[in-house]
Amino acid sequence: MMRVAILDDYQGVSTSIADWSALAGRVEPVPFTEPFASADAAAAALAEFPVVVAMRERTLFPAAMFERLPALELLVTTGMRNAAIDMAAAKARGVVVCGTTMLPYPAAELTWGLILASALNIPRDVQRMAAGKWQVGPGERLNHGLKGRAIGIVGLGKLGRQIARFAQAFGMEVVAWSPRLTAEAAAEHGARRVEFDELLAGADIVTLHVVLNDGTRGLIGARELGLMKSSAILVNTSRGPVVDEAALLEALAGGGIAGAALDVYDIEPLPADHPLRRAPNAVLTPHTGYVTQENLAQMYAQVVENIAGWFDERPIRVLNA
Repeated sequence: MMRVAILDDYQGVSTSIADWSALAGRVEPVPFTEPFASADAAAAALAEFPVVVAMRERTLFPAAMFERLPALELLVTTGMRNAAIDMAAAKARGVVVCGTTMLPYPAAELTWGLILASALNIPRDVQRMAAGKWQVGPGERLNHGLKGRAIGIVGLGKLGRQIARFAQAFGMEVVAWSPRLTAEAAAEHGARRVEFDELLAGADIVTLHVVLNDGTRGLIGARELGLMKSSAILVNTSRGPVVDEAALLEALAGGGIAGAALDVYDIEPLPADHPLRRAPNAVLTPHTGYVTQENLAQMYAQVVENIAGWFDERPIRVLNA
């Protein structure tokens, strides 16, 4: 019986939401429902596992980690891209890395939920009702409707295009920017291509949909936040380091922008004492853009398929071939 470590199973559903019967008698799934406190803790816990299932971009697998996991032969990641895994190092150590597909719409739905929650102050009003209060008090930010307002989409890829369609349904003006976006491509999706600074200065809502790389790390810093309207809202459901958190905290505290809606952070899970948790006009969710029943069911079903394929010496969805 081969033991399979299933990492970052925060919901505790990995062995129930998918059918593991194809691997019955062959593997023993071992879910880990809490993140590791450190790389040392991860290495110690996983040292004897030949198969590890990683949640996309949670536990880090740099070259040094592979050196500390001599038993590891198969690493399955949810998602077909995982920047937390050194693919070349895995290949050099003879570790096969396989991925899974993910549904294209859950993150877009959460993004739109965050936009509505922040613009309409829904979390604040829910809390007021629970506390026996009614409507806003003096000095509190009034709600802003979306119709007729401008949304700036940074990154008009698969996710950004869905947001553009949602915005059109709400009667919003849609502007977009990414380094290689053309005016023609933007127009195909109902958006107007503008330069980056123009987007920041003109949009009532700025929403980020870019991958994390050297070009996007720190893309939104003090300069960029300073270009935004004081009434604007920043939404980030891409990756935490795309935004300079210190600059964002300063902008929120000083009224440089009206609010922020975030699902991703520099450090995850976000520490309990992190200042973002106390920031004014911040709507926070715990990186749940991918966490839906349908998405988790698909991912873990493909995890089972990947392990079965590897057992049968016919690995599928290999990412480091």
